Amino acid sequence: MSGAKSKLFLFVPILLAASAGAQEQKQTMSPPATAALQEARDSYRKGAFDQAIAKYTEVLREDPGSGAAGAGIVRCYLKQDKVHDAADSLQKALSVKPSDPDLKVAQGELLFRQGKIYEAEKIFLDVINSGRRDARAYLGVAAVASASAMYAREHSMIVRAHEFDPSDPEVQREWMFTLSRPERIKAVEAYLTQPNTDDAEVRRSMSEYLNYLKAVQSKPHGHCRLSSDLSSTQTDLLPLLSDAHHLRGFGLPVVVNGKKSKLLLDTGASGITINRKLASRAGLQRISDLHVGGVGDKSELEAYVAYAESIRIGDLEFRDCPIEVVDRRSVAEEEGLIGVNVFSKFLIEMDFPKWKLHLSELPRRPGELAGKASLVQDEEESEDESESVPSDDSAKKPQPTAKYFDRFIAPEMAAYTRAFRFGHMLLVPTKINDVPGKLFLLDSGAFNNMITPDAAREVTKVRGSEDYIVKGVQGQVKNVYETDEITLEFSHLRQRMEDMVAFDLTNISRHVGTEISGTLGFAMLNLLKVRVDYRDALVDFQYIPDPRRR
Repeated sequence: MSGAKSKLFLFVPILLAASAGAQEQKQTMSPPATAALQEARDSYRKGAFDQAIAKYTEVLREDPGSGAAGAGIVRCYLKQDKVHDAADSLQKALSVKPSDPDLKVAQGELLFRQGKIYEAEKIFLDVINSGRRDARAYLGVAAVASASAMYAREHSMIVRAHEFDPSDPEVQREWMFTLSRPERIKAVEAYLTQPNTDDAEVRRSMSEYLNYLKAVQSKPHGHCRLSSDLSSTQTDLLPLLSDAHHLRGFGLPVVVNGKKSKLLLDTGASGITINRKLASRAGLQRISDLHVGGVGDKSELEAYVAYAESIRIGDLEFRDCPIEVVDRRSVAEEEGLIGVNVFSKFLIEMDFPKWKLHLSELPRRPGELAGKASLVQDEEESEDESESVPSDDSAKKPQPTAKYFDRFIAPEMAAYTRAFRFGHMLLVPTKINDVPGKLFLLDSGAFNNMITPDAAREVTKVRGSEDYIVKGVQGQVKNVYETDEITLEFSHLRQRMEDMVAFDLTNISRHVGTEISGTLGFAMLNLLKVRVDYRDALVDFQYIPDPRRR
């Protein structure tokens, strides 16, 4: 796929016209699970994936056509991040029973993990439209909707999935985030006391998140909010040099509790992360602990969350905003970094050639009430907001807004490229040497475009390299490669590179849940004016030749 102009998202209506009686008949006709199959399911839901595979294999010896067992093995391999093994197992199972609904849902889950999001959605919808009440099919549609900024659709699909199978740990985990903060605290507490499919790192992250929720609940600081009536600003981007002649990125002037700083502007990062020195100068107090990670082969860094009474960016001031503090002297070789997603309630324009950042109001959705923008550091906290100012000035009382919205593409944004959003990450559909279907992370914090070795091997030669040193938040990357010539095509742009740096992004892909095949980095983005609408997962790239380019 070369961009949004050439292909639209596949949003096929979910047909719910089948009668309840017909659906119940399908359920009744399903054969009862064998003891071994139930044991395998129990092992899977406890995270004992090798035991589950052994039990599922036992079922297949007795019944080679068991779609449930075949699908179970695929899911176990996906949980272990053995994507190739999952694909091989699925192919064998489908050769025996190609139309089995359990296998088709597992096929959708595999396609989603491989970054084939359109294809995955079609599989999930085919199963649902057959009249089958399959919680994981609904969960799959929810994942596609979330990545496509269709948040109302995502919410309704999660609710349906939870209705059909509230005992599925993966359904539970998504459903928890639809709850209010007090309800979510109870749900996360219950979730952590039960066996589930999460690995130790995810469970630790969930436990840290629970502690954060409790800290905010016991000592509320209020929502991060804009303190003035201004709705737009423009500010300079400050050059950050790797040496006397090479620009490695841009810094953004940010004032935290009255203390000036310069933070790396990073589209690949989330929120605001600063070092301990700036946190001390600004008088920030710890409220809960966490770990932060990114590129690199070392373990995640110890950090904590604190609240800033005031954050000034350009002419805008925000009050009561959470900030992550890393217990080290520098972050990305600066006092900290600021993820561009913190401006997700604004239309963001990064004019890199002119060294300018401009924030302005997003187009209002049809019927949407007006409200002050905020600096988004805590996605769940922003979702808890329930009131805003009516767009009709004659109205006397504020009215509650809808909590979930689907993507809105304003007429002036019709030519923007539709990206996939996974939290703070925007993944841009990209061709490599005319091979479509790859997803590249928009990452102004990366030194250059890069590609994963597996993606590169599909189109060119890959060889080991000792010429490049790649460092990230988690230290230096051990295994770095370089490629022969590659041409990238995304949106309406093409860039030919004589070679590219290649290294593994499996850890990030695993956390995101879909395959990231590379990054669109600073050296290329520096040539462009980039507009970003995080709310609707839209991006626009404009190349303006400038003979005075610095």
